[in-house]
Amino acid sequence: MTLTQRSAKSLLADLSNGSLSAVELMQATLARIDAVNGKVNAIVGLRDPDALLAEAREKDRRPSRGPLHGLPIAVKDLVNVAGILSTHGSPIFADAVPEKDDLIAERMRAAGAILIGKTNTPEFGLGSHTFNPVHGATRNPYDTSRSCGGSSGGAAVSLAAGMTALADGSDMMGSLRNPAAWNNVYGFRPSWGRVPSEPVGDTFLHQLSTLGPMGRSPEDVAILLDVVAGPDPRQPHGLAADPVAPLAHLDPKGLRIGWLGDWDGAFPMEDGILDLSADALSVMETLGCIVEPVAAPFSADAMWQSWIDLRSWQVSAGLAAHLAEGAKLKESAIWETERGLALTAMDVHRASIVRSEWFKAAAALFETYDALILPSAQVWPFDGDIPYPTSIAGHSMDTYHRWMQVVVPISLIGLPALAAPAGFGPQGLPMGVQIFGPRGSDARLLALGAAYHAATDWPQHLPPL
Repeated sequence: MTLTQRSAKSLLADLSNGSLSAVELMQATLARIDAVNGKVNAIVGLRDPDALLAEAREKDRRPSRGPLHGLPIAVKDLVNVAGILSTHGSPIFADAVPEKDDLIAERMRAAGAILIGKTNTPEFGLGSHTFNPVHGATRNPYDTSRSCGGSSGGAAVSLAAGMTALADGSDMMGSLRNPAAWNNVYGFRPSWGRVPSEPVGDTFLHQLSTLGPMGRSPEDVAILLDVVAGPDPRQPHGLAADPVAPLAHLDPKGLRIGWLGDWDGAFPMEDGILDLSADALSVMETLGCIVEPVAAPFSADAMWQSWIDLRSWQVSAGLAAHLAEGAKLKESAIWETERGLALTAMDVHRASIVRSEWFKAAAALFETYDALILPSAQVWPFDGDIPYPTSIAGHSMDTYHRWMQVVVPISLIGLPALAAPAGFGPQGLPMGVQIFGPRGSDARLLALGAAYHAATDWPQHLPPL
């Protein structure tokens, strides 16, 4: 195993005890980026190598000052990072170099990470396909003709291709989970409020999107989660929680796992996805879990209407000013913004009533089940030259994001979810499952994921770069 393929946990341990220098790791990181990034375009805005090596030498001269001391990390390009080109994938910000870190970057920097550049994202993070007019498309390392998903696509690819050991992401509509599945890594959507957003604009109303960690194992994910989590006194909904790393041992024997499948046919799936998900369920059974099929517990149509109203409302709040200024936005951004602007206050209220009813129904399910499982995506990684799938298994998609509906039950009510690799389909493409539980069950889900990872270790099936 090469240095850049090792776990973040082992790299950080060696950085801490002095058996590995930050300079050595930075040299290996830059060499790996030079070797493979041209094929996948995952890391953008890379800082000057000499400046990065100088920062690494400074880390080696100082005692460790945090849990990420000396570790290179590229930050998702929806996050502003001081001194690094931060475009949000939009021509509006094509030349933007912030003077100040956003909160999540500030926390990683304070923990000792070396912020080396950015990971690519769709324009404003819209759509689970990472391409934009500033940096172009990011390609799937398992088949560079295919999409890597998104919006944390660059982050997932940087992990899969061994360019970074940890990555931050964000997730409104599967942006941590879909790319994790398509790149054979782990993505964790924490309980809403555990990781605070940037304290800008409204901090009370919108509860759909969250920041979160990605890695090649649940143990690594837990390390980054502890760094970025914790209340921000400027925001009202912060969720205080005990640290999760190192993960406590969990014996899965006897845990009850509910399998939701395709939600009684409401979520069309491409051939092979449910079969591969069943393989992951079999692993759970070998660990001693009791896996049971669960009938659809709530109306998928009602959830979808609630979701698209609340999502358009939130997106329009962020992009309406750009639309009013006549900025050139991609078609999906215009559609979301105009749709959100047309909603009434009572439309939003009705959508939140449905969200509340689903939360109660889910709470009742968790009285029986320790965790629930869904596939992470409804389609295999698709042709990287199309913007999004327009049909699944003969079912036409009526919006640019309907093909991602399988992530909505989790996103709508802010539940924690671990996207875990499930293996590979007949074409050699990765897929995964979402393991989710009630709010606040983050540590337990990651511990269950660690037991699953020990039995599978899918991320060691490396891409053919």
